[in-house]
Amino acid sequence: MSIRASLKGRLRNTSLPKSNVLLPLFEAVVNSIHSIDERIESQDDFTIKQGKVKVVIVRSSQKNILNEVGDVIGFEIYDNGIGFTESNYNSFQTLDTEYKIDKGCRGVGRLLWLKAFNSVRISSIFVEDNEAKCRSFSFNEDREIFDDKLESVDATKENETIVSLNSLKEDFRAKMPKKTEKIALSLLEHCIWYFIRNGGAPEILLIDGDNSVSLNNEYDSYMHNVSSIDSFELKGQVFEITHFKLKLNASEKNSIFYSASNRLVKSESLKGKVPGLFGSLQDENGEFFYMCYVSSDYLTQNVTPERLDFNIPEKHGPLFEDNEISFGEIREEVLKKITAFLEPSLLHNKAIGIKRVTDFVETKAPKYRPIMSRIPENQLIVDPDITDKDLDLVLHRHLSIIEQELIGEGHDLMIPQTREDDEEYRLKLKEYLKKAGDLKQSDLVNYVSHRKVIIELFADALKQHKDGKYSKEEVIHNLIMPMVKDSNELFDNESNLWLIDERLAFHNYMASDKTLKSMPITDSDSTKEPDLLSLNIYDNPLLLNEGDSIPLASITVIEIKRPMRNDAKPGKEETDPIKQSLGYLERVRRGNVTSSSGRLIPESDSIPGFCYVICDITPSIIECCKSANLQVTYDKLGYFGYNSNYKAYIEVISFDRLLNNAKQRNRAFFDKLGLPSN
Repeated sequence: MSIRASLKGRLRNTSLPKSNVLLPLFEAVVNSIHSIDERIESQDDFTIKQGKVKVVIVRSSQKNILNEVGDVIGFEIYDNGIGFTESNYNSFQTLDTEYKIDKGCRGVGRLLWLKAFNSVRISSIFVEDNEAKCRSFSFNEDREIFDDKLESVDATKENETIVSLNSLKEDFRAKMPKKTEKIALSLLEHCIWYFIRNGGAPEILLIDGDNSVSLNNEYDSYMHNVSSIDSFELKGQVFEITHFKLKLNASEKNSIFYSASNRLVKSESLKGKVPGLFGSLQDENGEFFYMCYVSSDYLTQNVTPERLDFNIPEKHGPLFEDNEISFGEIREEVLKKITAFLEPSLLHNKAIGIKRVTDFVETKAPKYRPIMSRIPENQLIVDPDITDKDLDLVLHRHLSIIEQELIGEGHDLMIPQTREDDEEYRLKLKEYLKKAGDLKQSDLVNYVSHRKVIIELFADALKQHKDGKYSKEEVIHNLIMPMVKDSNELFDNESNLWLIDERLAFHNYMASDKTLKSMPITDSDSTKEPDLLSLNIYDNPLLLNEGDSIPLASITVIEIKRPMRNDAKPGKEETDPIKQSLGYLERVRRGNVTSSSGRLIPESDSIPGFCYVICDITPSIIECCKSANLQVTYDKLGYFGYNSNYKAYIEVISFDRLLNNAKQRNRAFFDKLGLPSN
């Protein structure tokens, strides 16, 4: 006997993702529940409390090297429902049958069996026309229905149907849960509606060898409270929401379950969708997670054949948005109901979420302080466990939105509306200027906060490591300016030359670790120093050509040495950082200095020079300073002087002096913002 359609063809067109490997089991258990319901309807003395469903897990006899139990390879589902009567058997033989469509049956469950399992065996004892019968048959892709038998049995035998899902296919085995508890909880969540409906569910038992799990007991331990049933209407369609409070052992934490025909189709996490709904909540009975169950005839009518999703677009275009329902609209209404239902329990979470934001702004990100009043309060409610990085990104998005609004409002203000009187315009202008002031204040706070962070990083880089060593030159060099870069490759905020001198920000060209030959401000073909220095690239200088006014120009050379370095020797460029800086200065001058745009600077050999050497004042550095006839600073943390032969001002700055001066110059800004200056 054959199915009345192409079974192989339907199987090819039936989808079952590997992640839904338990769906065939769910379908079989729901069929058993329906069978028990049908028996209750036809037999007056049979009640839901007498209904029983038993699921036996079949495992492979092979164990792994850890001697763990074998993989799940099949299931046997027993029930004492009405059984495979003639009408039920005829329905089984008809693909896409409309039999039991009122119960949400679509005739595809058995197709899902064969998508995941190689064969199915069914044996059913039932009563029909006052006669006890037993019907048995096998079912697979190649032979369809075969070995079918129908025979009379002893009238004393109890109703019992056994569906054996045999030999799980290899490509599904990796996704099959191994733990009994996981299978039980997944089955409970799929069938949850049958437990909360009027009358409840039959007894459902999951057996795995010597281990057994009662889904009815799991339901009792799973549910914190079935609180209430709610509903809403959307474009003429009614949607019902059942609110659940789950105990903390639930696997689905704060979720929406969308169903069709009282069966779970898909779930969505509520994370980030309801302000204050993160982690667990609390009511008078203790902590709980939240879940809701959404059902509707509209969802049932639009579910996909395999019940894995809905044929409902996320949103409709303008031609259909007035009449057709989108999934986004359904979700939006559901979220409103959830927010209203959970409001009393969300108050505490909202408070700690807002506190997380305010603490972060007060202590770590004061740049957002001026815009806090412009962010809606419900958008300031974040998960308190959010990382600083992610919270910074959230607040930055708000800042960007406000900046975009400001640009749009600015353009609108340039063209006053014809029906707008002077007072209205003045009020709009006042609000615009207030918002602009807040944003500019935020920019200033950001700028100053950045300086504080750089100063702290610089201080850390000067400390001795646990191994007794100090940071290499490249660490400090990159803090001041990224290496192997020039001003054409950097944004303004990517260099921190203000650490040395605020005036260094005003330059025409800036280079870090570039050969003199490659620099556009000089025709120097010298490669000697860079070649030698390439072996120790941290000794390459930072080179700047300041000013656009010709011939009022100056050249600044900055030489950075490793903290506590003490191997300098006066007199030679290779060993004396002062001589090294002056040597760079002379090579640039001899190369006919030009601006970065190529304009020749007259008398380039006499352009004023500024040479900075950044290092610790070690004994060997002191010898170099004395040899160059430099004067010690008042705080004994540096040396300075003018070399008339090179027409250059020279300053040797210790790391401590550099750090102290940077702190002092910025202390007033830090104090104004409430930032610690130490």
